[in-house]
Amino acid sequence: MSVLVVTAVEAEREALMRDIDSATAKQLEVIVAGVGPVSAAVGAATALARRPDVTLVISAGIAGGFASRIAVGEIAVADRITFADLGARTDAGFLTLGEMGLRQDSSYAVTDLRVRERLAASSLRVVHGEVLTLACMTGIDADAEQLASRHPHAIAEAMEGFGVAAAADNAGVPFAEIRAISNRIGTRDPSTWNMQGAFDALRQAFAALMKEPW
Repeated sequence: MSVLVVTAVEAEREALMRDIDSATAKQLEVIVAGVGPVSAAVGAATALARRPDVTLVISAGIAGGFASRIAVGEIAVADRITFADLGARTDAGFLTLGEMGLRQDSSYAVTDLRVRERLAASSLRVVHGEVLTLACMTGIDADAEQLASRHPHAIAEAMEGFGVAAAADNAGVPFAEIRAISNRIGTRDPSTWNMQGAFDALRQAFAALMKEPW
């Protein structure tokens, strides 16, 4: 089995590979695709086209978490990946593609539970739920509250998961998303972020995930 892991930046790739030994690393290809759903989709699709042996694709990195649903330092594991700002803003509220009458996916259910099961067996603090993909990150409290209301099961937001899921789904390969929480969603205040703690949690999550061969 070969696992393709898609990250946005080099720091995420370095963190998740830090405790992976050379034998285990042979099961992995970790790419840095860039920030945002488009870069993620292109990177994942390109890698899948040249690696027909890949049997699992994981979008991984750090993320913002919804207050009261997940804490900084915890691991978010997606059971659904939703492109939360793909649609239209109207005076009456946000419209999804489906509500606009467009038959195109803007949300994927994660049906492969192997990642979830492996992390559940670890000692890590893991929360399962909807992980949102946004092309524009949430930086004010009002937007965070609106997102939380629209997505009552959402636990985290990032920028790449849906792009990775779309590429994997198109290739017929199972996919997952794992995020370590570095900050709470809302007013942008870097002084409250815990980037190192999130990178450490990501490192521990992948050490647990790859502890046994796939």
